[in-house]
Amino acid sequence: MNQPLPPPLSTPHRNLIRLTIARGITWTGFLILIIFGIEIIGFQLNVLPVISIIIAMGLVNVASWWRLGQSHPVTDTENLLHLLVDIAGLTMLFFHTGGSTNPFVPYYLVPVTMAAATLPWRYAWIIAAVGMCCYSFLMVFYEPVPQLATYELAGRISLHVIGMWLNFGLSATLVTYFIYKMAYALRTRDHALSTTREAALRSEQVLAVASQAAGTAHELGTPLSTMAVLLSEMREDAKGKDDPQLEEDLALLRSQVDTCKQRLQAMVAAADRRRMEKPQPANAAEWLEEIVQRWLVVRPDVQHSVEASPGGEQAQILVDTTLEQALMNLLNNAADACPDDIEITLERREQEVIIDIRDHGDGVPMAVADQLGETFISTKSKGMGIGLFLTHATINRFGGGVSLYNHEDGGTLTEVRLPLHLT
Repeated sequence: MNQPLPPPLSTPHRNLIRLTIARGITWTGFLILIIFGIEIIGFQLNVLPVISIIIAMGLVNVASWWRLGQSHPVTDTENLLHLLVDIAGLTMLFFHTGGSTNPFVPYYLVPVTMAAATLPWRYAWIIAAVGMCCYSFLMVFYEPVPQLATYELAGRISLHVIGMWLNFGLSATLVTYFIYKMAYALRTRDHALSTTREAALRSEQVLAVASQAAGTAHELGTPLSTMAVLLSEMREDAKGKDDPQLEEDLALLRSQVDTCKQRLQAMVAAADRRRMEKPQPANAAEWLEEIVQRWLVVRPDVQHSVEASPGGEQAQILVDTTLEQALMNLLNNAADACPDDIEITLERREQEVIIDIRDHGDGVPMAVADQLGETFISTKSKGMGIGLFLTHATINRFGGGVSLYNHEDGGTLTEVRLPLHLT
């Protein structure tokens, strides 16, 4: 037999939970004060309707808890009705306990504040208007309680003043705690919606870049093939001129063209979704070393060092071609900043593999450090920021993250965090 689904914890649902708790605290406090007033002070009250109202509000609270266990969602309209019931209960209680002379009458501000913090503005105005009307009604129609004006504690403080003090304490406690919780729930929901919208926008941008890249890969194939043919002919001509430096330069150019062709072919092959959806486990240290060696073919001018900690040498991670390209982008950024003495380290921290790339360039301006990778922002004069954007998107897809720091000794420290693959 299928179990019923748990109730959805939407923002109105959480607000109703807090409203129900606040109602329980409030009416329990009222019951204690009324019993104290009747038994100790000798209040002259019409006890039957007063106790009946308190019992009725207790039953409303029980019904509210039962309703919270149902699967259908809570709405703002339902919360409005609950607040109206609370105001009605307060009005009936205050009518039999001194009306506007009751020191707890300002408690009307609690449901008004709740409505203002959690409900649409029309509903908030309805609660405020109803509260004002009920307060005005109690200024004219009510059953007086003489002891509220005549009884004094220790012959110095009137009962009315004590009641106002207790009301302030109760109201301040409820407003400070429950209204903060309600407002926090709204802020959390807005933040979640904002994060979702940003993630959707980034996905659209990644899709647009991927589509453009696929077309560009096909278009670049022809000029690269032409360049390869011309370079082969130029190398043959250079052999007859006995110029070793020219031959070396042409050989370097040919290797660069071949590398570009290989990367384009790999990018087209990676477009196969079946391969994209099945990353393969690999030894993190060996995988990093392979990427660095391929990177050195493209950037032979860099000076670097690679070091793996004992724990990192045995760590396993999930990789695919997109992750390789993402790390290559970060290595290229470090080389562009300063090709001298690039330090690459790998270590394992708990359930993560950390790859640090340290360059000795000018660092990252703090004004844009937090935005790098979120959109097309670049610190290079001719950069478009697409590389970092795609790098962030790729590593996030693997459950990792990228952080950029200004190193205390100068330069930029790029930290790549990838989840450990447990076999």
